[in-house]
Amino acid sequence: MNSKLHAVCDGDGRPLILCLTEGQMSDHIGAKLTYPALPDHATHMIGDKGYDSDDYRAALKAKGITPCIPPRKGRILPASFDKKLYRQRHKVENMFGKLKDWRRVHTRYDRCAHTFLSAICIAATVIFWIN
Repeated sequence: MNSKLHAVCDGDGRPLILCLTEGQMSDHIGAKLTYPALPDHATHMIGDKGYDSDDYRAALKAKGITPCIPPRKGRILPASFDKKLYRQRHKVENMFGKLKDWRRVHTRYDRCAHTFLSAICIAATVIFWIN
C-alpha cells in the first residue's frame, strides 16, 4: 500500500491544500485534482518535474498563474522556468519533512486513506497553523 501526498503551499511553506492519491497515479494527474482549489491570489506555481505537462501549464496560464516547473528529461520542446524562483521549492520539501516528524504520518499507521489524510491534516494544523 503506497500513496502520494500533493500539497499547495503559501509563500511561507504552510499547506493550504492537501490531496492524497494512490502511489501509482501520475503526479500531473494529482496536480489536476488540486487545480480547482488553487487560491485566486496565487501568482506562481512551483512544482517538480512530475507536474510538467502542456495541458497543466496552459491551465495555469489561463488562471493567471505563472508556472515554474522544470521540463522532464525526454521533452522534445523544453519549457523554460525561472531557476532562481525554483529554489524556493525547498519550503515545500521542508513542509513534508515536518509532517513526517509525526510518527503516525511517517510510518503510516492508518490503513484507510481517509484516516491517513485526516492524521496528516491534524498534524499540518498543529505544526503550521496553531503554533
